[in-house]
Amino acid sequence: MFKSRITVRSVLPAIFAGWLPFVPFAADAGPVAGRYQITVAGFSIGLATFDGMVSTQSYQTTLNAQLTGLAGVLSSGRGAVRVSGSFQGDRPISNGYALSAHNSQISRTIQIGMAGGNVGNVIIEPPFEPKPDRVPVLEHHHRNVLDPVSALMMPVAGNGELLSPESCNRTLPIFDGVQRFNIQLSHKETRVLNEPKKGYVGHVLVCNARYLPVAGHRPVPATSYMAENRDIRVWLVPVAGSQTLVPWRIEVQTQIGKLNIEAQSVSGLAQDATSSIRR
Repeated sequence: MFKSRITVRSVLPAIFAGWLPFVPFAADAGPVAGRYQITVAGFSIGLATFDGMVSTQSYQTTLNAQLTGLAGVLSSGRGAVRVSGSFQGDRPISNGYALSAHNSQISRTIQIGMAGGNVGNVIIEPPFEPKPDRVPVLEHHHRNVLDPVSALMMPVAGNGELLSPESCNRTLPIFDGVQRFNIQLSHKETRVLNEPKKGYVGHVLVCNARYLPVAGHRPVPATSYMAENRDIRVWLVPVAGSQTLVPWRIEVQTQIGKLNIEAQSVSGLAQDATSSIRR
């Protein structure tokens, strides 16, 4: 999720995943949809959209991503993804993940079968070229993990205050089919957003994020750069009818400039009715 290489796969997971099982939704399930702009060093390089259903018990969402502008001309990167799962306490439990990224040179799919937070099988077509210096992924690295899309869903256990600073403080154990890594979040500050035209007026949690490689990575300078990177932020906002936070903005300092993935329009968020915010 947080890497310096700019591709559809590294910006937002993208792919067709029709083999994922259907998740029945509770009566309080509500629709949520959004459109995000992707920029690097101030230049627009892509767009991402999502739509789905989120309740207190489950989630299902479809994402699409496409590189645009000069980046699109050079690589024609695009893809789409559909995921579903349930919530248990303060973590999502994925039913599986499938990614298919396409550009002008290659198309690749990654399918991860999951149950109860554990990986059952991984299929990568075509497989990546073996690298002797890659840190091995062992069996225990497949346990109690999240797929990259489910990691964007951040539930708060019970009836806890969604926008409490404590909601930031969590570690996301992620496996993307190749790498097992953690994203460690901690509270930085709470801000106010007054963006009625974009779909949200209210408070937003701003979390610091750290990329911590565990396995599947290569000990190359790019990995070291990201592991030492202290300039990664995630802005979180609440989804209406649920105990779940989702990103409004993701900021990552890369070796070629600041990568921003920021909402341009989002529907289905829980609005803050505080009059002082709406002024």
